[in-house]
Amino acid sequence: MPGAVFGHGFADEIDNYDWDDTIRLVETATDADVRRVLAKARRNVKPLTPEEFAILISPAADAHLEEMAQLSRHYTLERFGNTISMYIPMYVSNACTNKCVYCGFNHDNPFTRTTLNMDQVENECKAIKKLAPFENLLIVSGEYPSLCGVDYLEQVLNRCRPYFHNLTIEVQPMKAADYYRLTKSGLNGVVCFQETYHRDAYKNYHPRGMKSHYAWRLNGFDRMGEAGVHKIGMGVLLGLEDWRADVVMMARHLRYLQKRYWRSRFSVNFPRMRPSESGYQPKVVINDRELARLTLAFRIFDHDIDISFSTREAPFYRDNIMKLGVTSMSAGSQTEPGGYATSPDALEQFEVSDDRSPAAVAEAIRANGYEPVWKDWDAIFD
Repeated sequence: MPGAVFGHGFADEIDNYDWDDTIRLVETATDADVRRVLAKARRNVKPLTPEEFAILISPAADAHLEEMAQLSRHYTLERFGNTISMYIPMYVSNACTNKCVYCGFNHDNPFTRTTLNMDQVENECKAIKKLAPFENLLIVSGEYPSLCGVDYLEQVLNRCRPYFHNLTIEVQPMKAADYYRLTKSGLNGVVCFQETYHRDAYKNYHPRGMKSHYAWRLNGFDRMGEAGVHKIGMGVLLGLEDWRADVVMMARHLRYLQKRYWRSRFSVNFPRMRPSESGYQPKVVINDRELARLTLAFRIFDHDIDISFSTREAPFYRDNIMKLGVTSMSAGSQTEPGGYATSPDALEQFEVSDDRSPAAVAEAIRANGYEPVWKDWDAIFD
């Protein structure tokens, strides 16, 4: 297996950062602090630190939103051009052993579970290809290793590969050897949401199942890097704990990963909680303006990272934020297994907000002066 194997992971580093001190870093930022950080960003000599990123998501930065938007747009165009990469999720199972209090897939929810067989997986692929010329597929399952472990996922990848050039999974964290095995079956990327970096609160949201093991999940990103995964996707669920501390912790995590696994590319996603069968209500709310400020700040913090917005967000919001730092979007999403062809009435993970067709989303992208890109990359060009 390529790459050095590290004896520890970010779970051994994160306690060097105090949660309450991180919140104070945001709350006590001044207008002078914001001006200083933006001046450094304009010079573009050194990347911003996570602590400087914290200043840009502070209330003090709100008066500088227009300048931040211009900087974010400049760096996005410089790195990505007038393009939006298109992807679509395909849910293959809603079976899950976890009891996450906020999730529709919670093991205790009394619903019939669906796990697609390989013929059904192929039927989903065919149905998606009829919707639009997608080449970037996100394969999603609940966390049920005995049903959807590495053997099952290897079969899924092999069935999907003839239909899509770029295959990403969002499943339970695995061993480095399992990730490496899947890269040999066509795996290009892995997405994993830490949900929240607050170590103590994490257990309250994830009381049972493998997901309850905070360090195992957090160090999963190290295992992806050790396995040589081409693209690693990160995210926190906005609505659990203080979103400002969570995204600063994620920025620290990103810098840690970039130093150690520099061969991998990285992406971030900022999902706000949506209604689900769990009935859970968010503890905190991040409003539209704060989410925009977060997006702009993250682009100024890291010019090269892929920033993705899913169909969790409303059409109007997605159509406007795409011009200010976003580089990839999903379209036509179904969040239940078999939702495109096989089992449209299965239990979904959450309700989507943007239910436009892929063609309608692509047209909105073009109307904004951007080009929807259906194919991300080929290994031959790496």
